[in-house]
Amino acid sequence: MKNKRLNILGNKLEKCSDMLVTGYTRNGCCESINSDLGKHIICAEITKSFLLFSLSKGNDLITPNIKFNFPGLREGDRWCVCLNRWLEAYKEMCAPKIILSSTDEEVKKYVELDILKKFALDLN
Repeated sequence: MKNKRLNILGNKLEKCSDMLVTGYTRNGCCESINSDLGKHIICAEITKSFLLFSLSKGNDLITPNIKFNFPGLREGDRWCVCLNRWLEAYKEMCAPKIILSSTDEEVKKYVELDILKKFALDLN
């Protein structure tokens, strides 16, 4: 089944990562899925400060977990992060940059487009 979701810019939602299996359904896309209560819909380029912030909130994204085939994240990896965690990091001034073409349009319901564009890695 082809992905019919749209990104923040109103275009086809692109994959966040081919290198790491990310997204709620682990298909590489940060798409909104009703059963995803964490809303893993922001495609972010991970930074060390975000990893440490997430760890301080009880979500260890650094340590590999073989049980879940999770290699652990490093600075520069692209990953579908939870909307609320990104917002928390934004308020604490450690939010990672994002890839708009790979971030689900639903994010615009919670974050102003002007703010999202300030964090965009893929705007010309």
